[in-house]
Amino acid sequence: MTRKEAPAQQTQKRILILCVDRDGDLEAKAGIKTPLMGRTVNIDAAVSLALHDPEEPDANAMFEAIRVNDRLQKEKQPDETFEVATISGTELGGVSADRKLVAELNTVLTSFNATEVILVSDGYSDEAILPLVQSRVPVSSVRRIVIKHSEKIEETAALFGKYIRLLFNDPRYSRIAVGLPGLLILILGILYVFPGYLNYYFIVIVFILGVFLFGKGFGVDRAARKLFKWAREYTPPSLPIQISNYTAIVGILCIGISVYLGIATVGDQVALPADLSGWIGTLPKMTGFFIRGVADLMVVGIATILFGRSIRLYFERDVRLLRNAALIVSVAWSRWILWATADILINPGMPPNDLAYAIVVGILIGIASVLAIVVIHRSAKEFFGESKEQIDEFGES
Repeated sequence: MTRKEAPAQQTQKRILILCVDRDGDLEAKAGIKTPLMGRTVNIDAAVSLALHDPEEPDANAMFEAIRVNDRLQKEKQPDETFEVATISGTELGGVSADRKLVAELNTVLTSFNATEVILVSDGYSDEAILPLVQSRVPVSSVRRIVIKHSEKIEETAALFGKYIRLLFNDPRYSRIAVGLPGLLILILGILYVFPGYLNYYFIVIVFILGVFLFGKGFGVDRAARKLFKWAREYTPPSLPIQISNYTAIVGILCIGISVYLGIATVGDQVALPADLSGWIGTLPKMTGFFIRGVADLMVVGIATILFGRSIRLYFERDVRLLRNAALIVSVAWSRWILWATADILINPGMPPNDLAYAIVVGILIGIASVLAIVVIHRSAKEFFGESKEQIDEFGES
């Protein structure tokens, strides 16, 4: 019979009793740098922290970590090794505290390569600490130390403090929670300097609150922010588009003024009748004077709009430039047609020779414009760089 082989060497268990001071009280209150490793160092640090603040829960958590270490040292098995350590975060909390905790935990694990951790903390910060530790070494036990008050009260206080900081630090909430009361207090202080105006403070409060609620209710504040953002990020369009927009504004102003001039001309030249029959008899004459007052400036306004659009089409090499140019010529000649029409409406017995002449010449100008467009279009295809679809569209129009 073969001799039985000796049993394999048992794996050594290295257990770390880890105390976590997430809010950095050790450094802030006692001036002690962390991480701390070893029973004696932790006892001295816990005593020093307790002397600086006897009500500090982290000192009691450190004493508990030492007590757990002492108990386990008495009960340990041959394959077990224990060590006690303390790490701390910062007073700021949040990301900065977690990053400091992780850095110190890595330092501790480099000195003592633990196979498992017994976590000791003051209770309410366990949810933030556990994932940081478990991502690096298994946590076999969690010991919570709650001093002087219940865990729920501490969590409520921490949550309440978080929202208080949010009200003061977040601009979205601080404008309402801090800014508006601060404005009212500032106005009270100013009015207090002038005693005669202190009686108006209630009216000022009502006015400010009314403006604030009105702005919030109708979205005036959001519209103002969007307008400010647009003005800050506005980029002027290209020069052809600017010219087109400018001529459009000028043309619209000319058209508006021409309508005013037409009405003023009617008022100067025609006495307004008092009865319906008088209105019917005077209406053609009123229309004629209105056309006379409107014609010149309205033609100028429309031609200006079309001219600005033609400049834009020229820079864009758009074939519609040719049709736009022909339209400008037709609009310009329509001035004489309007004047001839106005003369007939004002003097019904006047022969319509001028109107007929203006219409015939207008037709001839239209035909000549079409022929000129066709000739220019055929000789300037390379300038416009048009596609086959644009050519077909131009031919159909």
